[in-house]
Amino acid sequence: MTPHTPTVGFAPEFSQRVRQGFGLRAAAYENHARLQQAMAWRLARLCRDLPLPSGPRADLGAGSGLLSRALLHHCPALAGEPPLQIDHCPELLARNPLVGSRVWDLNGGLPGDLRGAALLASSFALQWLDAPAAQLAHWCDRLRPEGWLAVALPTSGSFPQWHRAAAAAGVPCTALEFPDARALRTVTRGRGLVLEHARVLRFSHPERGGLETLRHLRSLGAATSRQPPLGAGQLRRLLAHWPTETPLSWEVLLLVGRKS
Repeated sequence: MTPHTPTVGFAPEFSQRVRQGFGLRAAAYENHARLQQAMAWRLARLCRDLPLPSGPRADLGAGSGLLSRALLHHCPALAGEPPLQIDHCPELLARNPLVGSRVWDLNGGLPGDLRGAALLASSFALQWLDAPAAQLAHWCDRLRPEGWLAVALPTSGSFPQWHRAAAAAGVPCTALEFPDARALRTVTRGRGLVLEHARVLRFSHPERGGLETLRHLRSLGAATSRQPPLGAGQLRRLLAHWPTETPLSWEVLLLVGRKS
């Protein structure tokens, strides 16, 4: 891994736990990542006619390559130069079939050779960083004029049922705190991007109760929390208050913009 300087406020302990969580579940990740696959495919369709300039191209938080494979399917302009696959988890990159990968912690900013990028794409990765809005601004700054940013991530309107259940049970909510969609759109415009697409989508999983939801996140490697784990008694109280008739819902932001 090439050394680089972490950003202010970078919490290496949490970043390491995120890496380990995904690493332990890397072999089974794509079997469970249905929403992630769907969002990668949808984001790639939004990118299919982009007039890409020359310059570096990268998939940030590429993991097993779901987004880049979708981009290569939909975007003929990428056929001769697939995006560089960047991720902090070597176990996921080892399962990525695309050539050209680099182990890199995005909390430290982007590698120097991505300055003047033609395309920076990312799906379901930005929310794991310590300062998502600041990192998004940094990504925008690294684009060349007429370069493109394409991002999908869950945002703060996700998991309201989980938050309400935790409040009713009197226990901490261990769901990851997601960034605000409106604030992220504001960041991109403030950094000179003209947004071609800015959509907030909502999805739900009506078949999953509280215990099934937590197990699903663990099977993805996505159960890492900034909160300490709940004790057995706290978990029982949480599950007792988990809604049985209201599905858990996700709010997902899709952004595609061009640097003016």
